[in-house]
Amino acid sequence: MTSRQTERSTPVSGNGPAPDAGFAEYLASPEGPLSLHADAVRSPGPDVPIRTVSADGRHGPVRIRIYGEAGSTGSPGLVWLHGGGFVSGGLDILESDYLARVLADGGTPVLSVDYRLARDGVSFPVPHDDALTGWFWARQNAGALGLDPELLCLGGAGAGGNLAVGAALYLIDAGKPLPAKLLLAYPFLHAELPPPAKGLDEEVMAGLPRHLRFTLEDCVRIAENYVGGPVSMASSYAMPGYADPTGLPPTALIACEYDDARGSTELFASSLERAGVPVTYFLADGGVHGHLNHTAGLPEGRPALDFLARELASVRVR
Repeated sequence: MTSRQTERSTPVSGNGPAPDAGFAEYLASPEGPLSLHADAVRSPGPDVPIRTVSADGRHGPVRIRIYGEAGSTGSPGLVWLHGGGFVSGGLDILESDYLARVLADGGTPVLSVDYRLARDGVSFPVPHDDALTGWFWARQNAGALGLDPELLCLGGAGAGGNLAVGAALYLIDAGKPLPAKLLLAYPFLHAELPPPAKGLDEEVMAGLPRHLRFTLEDCVRIAENYVGGPVSMASSYAMPGYADPTGLPPTALIACEYDDARGSTELFASSLERAGVPVTYFLADGGVHGHLNHTAGLPEGRPALDFLARELASVRVR
């Protein structure tokens, strides 16, 4: 497995303790995101056909949940990877299940990959390999799903965004077919958080609960737990924000206005542009990290989902 050249600045070293799972567990729990809108009326996710298959992977079977009917000729599909700091989350969290239902209802089948979490001794490359297993299964079975394999897209949120980019970098190096597009929501790409181009509103940020904040220590612990050691020794498939992005497919990015990690998304967008990769960027005004979880079924979340739907539609007609 060839590692791509990185362009990181000061390396992070040292083995930190296992990450405090509070932030990730919050995102993974249905009660967590709902607590921000306890009195809000959420629309239920669309009722779409759902089935689950099992793909043979390097580390054992990988579950893939398929949302939606077989596509029409020339229809794209989306392979999706949930977030949760690599230690939590799953196919049922809102940022995965609700998103998949909405996109499938709009005509784009979604294949949600249940990758292994970095817990109980699991670390990179296991989740990365599981993500690739999901991608390769989708490519091989696209015809049976009524999808054009050349229009198959890959994406994820948070840690899932990391896995999507790491998988795409591997596909480039391995000479394998690439996704038609990457769709990434507030991806976790850098262990060291760069500042956003436009400073965060400190008054608003100070008012957010602790589980919605990222400190440098948080990010290093999350990254080292996933990597299984010092981040300075990480493969660029594991921390892809530092990699040379040349050759990546067109990429759509969602960032959140009140997110400590917004600068990471902005830096990645700039790196893509310098490498000549087409980029589209959506800023969720008023959004915090985990936006697709917090706002699922609420009017505030619809613009971000519409952005993803438009990006997928542009693949269909290209």
